[in-house]
Amino acid sequence: MSSSVYIAGVGVISAIGNNVAENLASLKNEHAGMADITQMETIYKGVLPVAEVKLSNEELADRSGLPANISRTALLSGVAAKEALADADIPDFKQWRSGFVSANSVGGMDKSEDFYLDFFKDNNKGKLRNIFDHECGSMTELVADQIGVSDFMSTVSTACSSSANAIFYGARLIKNDVLDIVIAGGTDSLTKFTLNGFNTLMILDKEFCKPFDENREGLNLGEGSGYVVLVSEKVAQTLKKQPYCKLSGYNNSNDAYHQTASSPDGTGSYLAMQGALKKSGLQTTDISYINLHGTGTPNNDSAEGTAIKRLFEKDFPPMSSTKSYTGHTLGASGGIEAVYSVLAIANKLIYPNLRFETKMEELPFEPVKELMKDQDIKHVMSNSFGFGGNCTSLIFSRI
Repeated sequence: MSSSVYIAGVGVISAIGNNVAENLASLKNEHAGMADITQMETIYKGVLPVAEVKLSNEELADRSGLPANISRTALLSGVAAKEALADADIPDFKQWRSGFVSANSVGGMDKSEDFYLDFFKDNNKGKLRNIFDHECGSMTELVADQIGVSDFMSTVSTACSSSANAIFYGARLIKNDVLDIVIAGGTDSLTKFTLNGFNTLMILDKEFCKPFDENREGLNLGEGSGYVVLVSEKVAQTLKKQPYCKLSGYNNSNDAYHQTASSPDGTGSYLAMQGALKKSGLQTTDISYINLHGTGTPNNDSAEGTAIKRLFEKDFPPMSSTKSYTGHTLGASGGIEAVYSVLAIANKLIYPNLRFETKMEELPFEPVKELMKDQDIKHVMSNSFGFGGNCTSLIFSRI
């Protein structure tokens, strides 16, 4: 059994950048990615802001090496997974047992929507290949083939905690000597199905979201993809550069309170954070920064804040929600925010919670409002809490 799991590479694409360097620059410059809808044909153009990746499917295909006629979900995944693996630069990659554990929640829904637009006009039109492989697992298979992983692949779909759970699972595969290397994280693209669904729940903000603000009104949907390359100690010793950090703690808990809402007292959130701390052997006072789940909805932020208040008591570390930059990328959020957590350690940064103005009345703390540089960051907790009460916390630790 491997005693430690290291982060050897990172890859990300989001509304604030097409690669790691661009994302980091936007985080430093406090540049948010929300804007009017451009990629989808929907009645909500000019009404609901979203955080779109600023590339067409053809441009994503060029970067990923995948064909442009497949789902945008897979194209986004291909770009980030390819970058992460290149960043890790693992010598003799093929000699190791490798796996690809990827998460998503919409699969190829975008291609299904394209099909039905034509089909409803004329049921003799529409290409069946556009709905043949839209399930979530197909996205993983396409990208695994593209990046040369054939030993193991798996797809996780647990709503907003999906890619955090993929990273959690990847670490366990290495810990239990099933694999030596796992590219883990997730992807999701914007679709009309998702936009309409969240609008039905009445949790979308018509302005740019402001997580953990007393006057928050909802979330902005986003899209993107983020992956980390997890490696065993044995692989880490062969690397050309030092790993970024370790994945020292992880836990998944489910309060099963409601299909979409978090429990008011944040039971699942509390148990996930508590369990991750126990796994890592750390105390609350050891955490240098919390990357909040922080969607901007009244229910989520209240529940997460209540759990943090209960667990951390008076020792509240700096915290912020990077969804104020990227929007809520659903199944990709845990992967994207894992990359941001790793970058926080590597670059000694704590990111601001954009557009925050007024502290929540029921909480004794507030998120960081300005970029904090040259911070002594030893341990970062990253929270991802999903529908159905499926809550996961990860802890990344400096080596």
